[in-house]
Amino acid sequence: MTIIPDVSRLTLDDPGPEMRQTQIPDDINQASDRYMQKLKLYAKSIPYAIESNARMQDMLDFILRRITQCVEAKDFEPGLVQWDSMITYWNMLKYPFPKEKRIRLAKLYFHIATTPGMPTQVMAVCADGLSNLTRSKKKLSIDDMRLPWKPIYNILREDLFLTRRQFDQLAWCMGYIADISRRFFHPAAIEEMLSTFLPGFNGTNLDSVLSSQYYLLTFLPLTHPQSYLPMLCRLWESINSYMYDDRMLQFLSRLAEMHVDPTISDPARIYDILDDEKSEDEGRPKWKQDDYHAGQTWSGLYKEVGIFTEHEWHLIMCKCLASMAIPLKDAGSLTTGPMADSSSSFEIGRLPKANWRIPSLAKLIVYSMAPDSAPAPPSTASTPWYTPMTSGVSTPQVSGSVGEYITVPLRNWEPPKLYLGGSKALDSLARLIASTEHFFHPTNSGSWTSDLTAFVKYIVYEFNKRWHEEQLSDCKIPLTRRLTREMKRELVKCLRTVVLLAIFSQDNSTVSNVQSALKSMSCMEPDLVFQPILERAIPSLEALVETQRTLSVIKALSSIVPAIVSREIYYPGAKHLITILHLLVPGIDLNDPTKTLCTTAFLSEVSQYIMFGDVTSSSEGSEASDMDISPGQITLDDGLEDTMELKLSNEAEDALLRDSTGSFASWVASFIRRVIQLLENLPEEGPNGSAGGTTEVQVVDAVTGACSQICVHLSDPLFDLVLNMIFDYASTNVRSNAVRAIHQLVECIANAHPKKTLAKFLPFCAANIRTEIEHGASSVRTTSPSLPLPSDATLHWNLAILRGCVYNDGSALLEYKSELLSLLTLLRDKTFSKQGYTWSGKLLSSALITLTHTYPIENKFVNPEQWNDEEFQRNHHLYWGKLFEPDEVKITWHVPSAEEIDFSLQLFRELVEPAMTRLDLLLETSSRDAIWRNDFCRYLSFVREGFSGIPTLFKEFISPDVLQSMLASSDIINEIPEMIASIESSGFWVLPHRPARRTGEENTVDAVQMLIGSIRTYLLEYGDSKDSYYVNCEQYNSEIGVARQYAGQKVWPRAVFVRRARFYHSSRLFWNSIERARGPLENSLLDDVVEWSMWHYPSVRQSSQSLLESLTSVYDGLRLRALPALYTALQPGTDDDRMKGALWTLNISSFGRFAISEPTLVPEIVQQLLGCHHNEKPSIQNCVSTVTDTCLANFSEPCYLIYDVKNTALDEALLALKSRLSFNKSEDSITLRAREKRIERVRLMNEEYNRTTQAVLEIADDATTHWRYAIVAVRVLRTLLRRDTPTSPSHLRLFLEKVCDSDPTMRYYAHRGIMKALRYIKLRSYCQSPAALALFSQINPLRCHIPIEGSYSSTAEILINFRSRVPIRSSETLDLNSIYCDTLHQGWLAWSGTLAAYKPPHGLKSTFKWEPSNAEALSCLREIAVDADFWKKLSGHFAEENHESTVVQDHISCVKSIFQVLGDEPWDLLKPKLETLLADQDKNKQRAAAELLAGVLNGSKHWPQETQDRIWQWFTPYIKKTLGQSMKTETVPIWTSFVEYMFHHKDPRRLQPLVEHIVEQFKTMDYNGPSSLESIKVLALFRAFYTELGWKFTSWSDSTMERFWREAHSEHDDVRSHVADMMAFCNGIKWQPKPTSLDVEAFVRECREVTDDADIMGICGTYHTSRVLELVDNFKVWREQRLPGVRAHQSTYDRVGIVVCRWLFLSVHNTDAISAFDYILPLMPELFRFTEVHDNEELVRHANTLLVRMCGVAPPRSMIGPLLNAIFSAIQTSPSWKVRLKALPILQVLYFRQLPLISESEVNEILDVLCHCLDDEVVEVREMVGTTLSGILRLSPRRSVVTLKDRFVKLAGKIQLPDRVSPVYNAAVRQRHAAIIGICALIDSFPYTIEKWMPGLLTTVMLEHTHDPVRKSSFA
Repeated sequence: MTIIPDVSRLTLDDPGPEMRQTQIPDDINQASDRYMQKLKLYAKSIPYAIESNARMQDMLDFILRRITQCVEAKDFEPGLVQWDSMITYWNMLKYPFPKEKRIRLAKLYFHIATTPGMPTQVMAVCADGLSNLTRSKKKLSIDDMRLPWKPIYNILREDLFLTRRQFDQLAWCMGYIADISRRFFHPAAIEEMLSTFLPGFNGTNLDSVLSSQYYLLTFLPLTHPQSYLPMLCRLWESINSYMYDDRMLQFLSRLAEMHVDPTISDPARIYDILDDEKSEDEGRPKWKQDDYHAGQTWSGLYKEVGIFTEHEWHLIMCKCLASMAIPLKDAGSLTTGPMADSSSSFEIGRLPKANWRIPSLAKLIVYSMAPDSAPAPPSTASTPWYTPMTSGVSTPQVSGSVGEYITVPLRNWEPPKLYLGGSKALDSLARLIASTEHFFHPTNSGSWTSDLTAFVKYIVYEFNKRWHEEQLSDCKIPLTRRLTREMKRELVKCLRTVVLLAIFSQDNSTVSNVQSALKSMSCMEPDLVFQPILERAIPSLEALVETQRTLSVIKALSSIVPAIVSREIYYPGAKHLITILHLLVPGIDLNDPTKTLCTTAFLSEVSQYIMFGDVTSSSEGSEASDMDISPGQITLDDGLEDTMELKLSNEAEDALLRDSTGSFASWVASFIRRVIQLLENLPEEGPNGSAGGTTEVQVVDAVTGACSQICVHLSDPLFDLVLNMIFDYASTNVRSNAVRAIHQLVECIANAHPKKTLAKFLPFCAANIRTEIEHGASSVRTTSPSLPLPSDATLHWNLAILRGCVYNDGSALLEYKSELLSLLTLLRDKTFSKQGYTWSGKLLSSALITLTHTYPIENKFVNPEQWNDEEFQRNHHLYWGKLFEPDEVKITWHVPSAEEIDFSLQLFRELVEPAMTRLDLLLETSSRDAIWRNDFCRYLSFVREGFSGIPTLFKEFISPDVLQSMLASSDIINEIPEMIASIESSGFWVLPHRPARRTGEENTVDAVQMLIGSIRTYLLEYGDSKDSYYVNCEQYNSEIGVARQYAGQKVWPRAVFVRRARFYHSSRLFWNSIERARGPLENSLLDDVVEWSMWHYPSVRQSSQSLLESLTSVYDGLRLRALPALYTALQPGTDDDRMKGALWTLNISSFGRFAISEPTLVPEIVQQLLGCHHNEKPSIQNCVSTVTDTCLANFSEPCYLIYDVKNTALDEALLALKSRLSFNKSEDSITLRAREKRIERVRLMNEEYNRTTQAVLEIADDATTHWRYAIVAVRVLRTLLRRDTPTSPSHLRLFLEKVCDSDPTMRYYAHRGIMKALRYIKLRSYCQSPAALALFSQINPLRCHIPIEGSYSSTAEILINFRSRVPIRSSETLDLNSIYCDTLHQGWLAWSGTLAAYKPPHGLKSTFKWEPSNAEALSCLREIAVDADFWKKLSGHFAEENHESTVVQDHISCVKSIFQVLGDEPWDLLKPKLETLLADQDKNKQRAAAELLAGVLNGSKHWPQETQDRIWQWFTPYIKKTLGQSMKTETVPIWTSFVEYMFHHKDPRRLQPLVEHIVEQFKTMDYNGPSSLESIKVLALFRAFYTELGWKFTSWSDSTMERFWREAHSEHDDVRSHVADMMAFCNGIKWQPKPTSLDVEAFVRECREVTDDADIMGICGTYHTSRVLELVDNFKVWREQRLPGVRAHQSTYDRVGIVVCRWLFLSVHNTDAISAFDYILPLMPELFRFTEVHDNEELVRHANTLLVRMCGVAPPRSMIGPLLNAIFSAIQTSPSWKVRLKALPILQVLYFRQLPLISESEVNEILDVLCHCLDDEVVEVREMVGTTLSGILRLSPRRSVVTLKDRFVKLAGKIQLPDRVSPVYNAAVRQRHAAIIGICALIDSFPYTIEKWMPGLLTTVMLEHTHDPVRKSSFA
């Protein structure tokens, strides 16, 4: 047995027996540095001494030395990764990181992460390290450190668009690093960046657009955007793309936030910042800057709205409105952007995604607010005058005469240009909220509601944040640009109505957003929010009729808690608290868990701000008794006005509040009774001890949590009341269903007053426990969870109460030492049931934790001395809601005293040690029956709980021998001991004792489970086990979130600081638990757990595997120790359960992923897994499959090129960091040994990989290997192909053999293996350095860069050459006439000065010379591939029947790779087989022929020219036949995909015969033949041709369009569909910007200088203008010629109409959608006519969809007027009532979607038109006008409402109805009907509020006309 040492003399941190008082080290206490002051506050918050700063800085230097040594030795993995984690741990302790070292380490991390070939894990670690070091803008700025941008860009450029499929994280990682580093890029690099990125921007290719935008918005420094911001906005307004919008909004929001401070963008700063980080290939071009650097004094970037022009701002607000994704039943008008994005490639998805646009929009709007215009008169409700805002405005009365009839123009009333709060941005926000108000209502909610409410949440969050930033003394925002009080009030008013609507939503995320918004609003303007919430809450809580409404108001009350309790935020709020509390008592309801959780959340938050105590008893009479005070109420009066609450003095408010505190006693009593009632009604507890399911447990936890917080803040009299109530209940009742609950309830009061609680409960409970034990309670032996016996209920009840009593303050337990000791002894010996001895053990554990742990013992809302102050007790209501500075908080901690430690040790000696002795005796017994098992479990449980109660009593010391043993058996393999990271612990710790010796397998699951739990306690519950770092971190962040009132808050409730101190304490505990001893006993226990994880009972296996996963994070060396045992269990002959346990253990990431990612362990695990085929049991094989997939997912290609890559910048950064550290000779020797060890490790890893390769090759080649395992072997071998070593012939041979295997999956992986192997041969031959090889950056011998002039003529010449000129092959000089250009993105927007192209290959000589080291592999390839039998088998497999309808790219790429490397050697062998396949008309044979042919032709791209000509001479005769007469309908997709593959990224001149055939077929085809099939074959090939060429098709476009145009009225619909496609395509590729020259500087400059109306982007559609005008004329003729009835669809009018609709539909869904408006406008009358056609549904559908989708694209501002006029024309002049009826909704959709672009005069014009249309002869039209009018009026100026109201009332009163026989009767009825519809529209435009004029209107005018004649439908 184990003897406990005498530790009674040890003390915390144990500096010596004399230590009595905690002291702060002098170098912390006396420092004046800001960060040292913060550390000092942390040091003061905990009750023990911390290390001196000097000591911790030495430790930091030690870690940094190790990091530099790792980098110098190139020991990146595992060395650098380990030591970086030490930096993370070191930062937990909050010591300041010296700036110089921070700078140098950040630079080192940056250069490591941007070194080509760096392992992804190291790159990610350094990226995170860089992020942590540079996160604080106060600690590092660009003045302190600069970083180069080119290294990131060079890697990203090479990696983003690849010629292979790749799914690694390199592109994402580089993007992440760029985003982190951007603020350290020198602003002088802006011109160089623009010159680099902009030439690649090509609007005809979305990938080019999105990638160039990503570069621009990720790299450009944000500090000086004045040169490029106008250019970015110009690009943005021309692009229709949702992804483009997302990234742009994020970028602009950052700019807006940054540039409220004008000094940031001062051009003089560029010259003040040291420019010391230029890359070698980076220049500093000097552009003219006079246009934006003019003037001497810099005043910032301010423009009309924030930093934006009004033109730019309107665009932003349009995007903002579209972002809300609000549907209008308009056939998806918002889908144009997302549909345009569908043409982007998957590579774009590898980049970091833009942030969610909703927060970006909110930030953008808030930081654009400024007092920049004349303010509108302050509103008395949510809307000011003249501003279209939320409904509910108190409408101002406008004097003056109004027109006598409804057509009097509204635009005669020109309002002054006034803006809400004097801010244009705020006014725009108000319009936006008004336009979406209806969608906040719960009855109209949907997916959009969450976004809308999130937008409101972020708006008030950002506003609050900015408001408080501007109150700081160091705020640099000019006073004239700061937010004003008026703006704040108007913002709250404009949001109030929609928030109060949305609070009743049933969607949780929506309500959560609203709660957050309400909280911020209640802190901003509480008087505007508090009373409306109260008005809704009190009636709802009194009635309790609607469950959902009750929940909503409780949540609303929770969100305004600060306004209720804080006297600083809202002084009058507190007097309502007691009323609310009384109303919430019924909220504690077990039958409604959600309501209970909401109620307890409110109570918990309220109770941390106040004291529950009656102050009326301490005052002389009631101060309010003689005062005539009747508090008024703020009522919204349905939105009419704010009847402000009667303003009382603070003294009067205090008097009312003081009186209300007298009701606290009754409330507390009723609350406790309600809690007790809830406990009584809990369901019966189950075997696990919990009552009911998860929901009931959550409810009990929430209720007791609130109860605990309340008890802490009770006054002494009220606490005594609660204590007596709970004691009375607990002493007179026993509820078996509430044992756990009563424990938690007693904990609540023990937490508040432990001494009183113990004195009350302990004697009573002890007596009852003894009585129950004496009478046989817990005498039935059980070891498994089961329902407790009724006879045990009283024992369990009292045990639970007693355990709750010992919850807090160990010193209080000392009075009851003998009683506790005696009682625990009795319980240990006399409790035999599972629940009895479990609760007894937990009682011991709780008592020990209370005695030995260090923890805060109180959590009141003020400091203890203030709480105990008499003046505070009399006037605590004056302190409610008090917030503290960090240095004001004083925390009372429990620190174990000598007496408490003595008592703990006594408990061990007298309770635990005898139990251990009995365990020893039990283990020596041979007979193990049920009694033995029961004794074993209960004693072990007691010992286990005893040790779990002392995690911080003793400190663990690791002896040198154990340490040496740990290093020798570490999981870090092949590393010198000095480089295995370890740290010096601090603080206090425990040396756990041995709870049990090793045992063999017990024959009961219960005993084994108990043993596993005991091992967990022994090995894991150490230091922070009971005060977990991660739990505290989560709780701290949660409390911060609940208590936060605004971002950047510095003062907090005291509870937050108490939680912070607890968190800091747990950080120090965590620091100390990093290093754990692993001696012989620990190793033995770990081995046991491994064995248990393979035991035959699944429950034991699962428990052990869970424990193993936890242990791997604590005990280094466990994984390496466990793997051999796991592998042994995979051998033949092993029991199935054991094998299954081993496999599932390997599936744990800590084991399988570790083994597969450690090169020296790979051979073993791969061979073991591949050897599992001996067990054929399906469940076992499923396990093997799962484990294999898990392992292979983490198995990456070995590559050690990084050790050969030279990085000068990294070397310099390393030297810079080393210069700040001290080194001695021993340190140098460590570096040398680390380098030697790394070299040896690499050699070993290479050997192991070679061994793995050979072993797996043997398995894959073995005919006896099961096919599943053979496939896995091929997958492994493909991964093992490496680019840093020559390809092995045997490796390649296997793939070449398996490519002809009968299994298709095997062939799939073999194809990819061949492609990878041959690609690496090419890379090794033509990568000029290890860095290039690491980045896959090969230099093709034919690749060249030719200088090019930045002019339109150069672009035109290149584009024309694609069609007209084959490169001159014998040219000595390189120019545009002697090159191939496979990809072309430059020249659309600008030229970079050079063009990347390819020279034509030599006529006879081979282009490539392969690396000699791969000669054997090439010989192997030649041996197998230059064999007719190989091609026969391969083509046979290609031709097998499958489900593919197009060519398989892997097949093509495989063939292509072979022919690239071998040239034409296999050609003569393949040619006969190809001829056979081409002659066979079978679909599968044709597909095989297409795949082989595409592979050969693409592989021959760089062959000698004569060899290429020979191939083409053979193929040319086949072209006409194969792609012509013999092509069947079922083979069209095959040959279409063949053409797509051939022309993808290819200069068409390389495929001249194919081009000539396709173009010739297109030109000569008769598209009006009897069958469309022949036409479709030709057009399908032609479409594949032009879509793959893209911009390169430009020179064919005119002739093609001319030919297509003749077929616009073709007989065949399919042909006409192709015409529409071509029209949209040609318009797209003909789009090009119009700067004066294709020069970056000129383009950027002109974007700044030209007017807003100038079309510098060339986005206006002009290419089809002549055709459109021709159509306008022809449609008139065709309309007259239109055939009637069922033959209508054959009419030219209908055919061309559908073509036009399809074309324009495609256009508005393209990137260049804006250009479509130039074509739509002339055609608008005809489009409306299309919608009335009654005999062609297809034409009607296309026209309707087009008109609606058009509204979703933001047109240029100049086109809004013409668009509206076109719609007006249809509404006013169309003779067809159906056209008028359908045009009205289009007007409403356009108005809603483009509201920010529509001026007020245009709004008035719209209202004029609608008023005129109220007089329409058709009833249906008039009713639709009313609907449209009400929708538009919601967003219109309020004076328009008043004007129209008076106009309609006068009209209704003026019209007198004559006799029905009168000829003017119908006209009179129509006019009166128009007036009534107008009045109804006015009323409908205020759906949620009642305007002042409404009651009178309803009760007089409307009532008067109730019995007017009913106007029937015109067509009834």
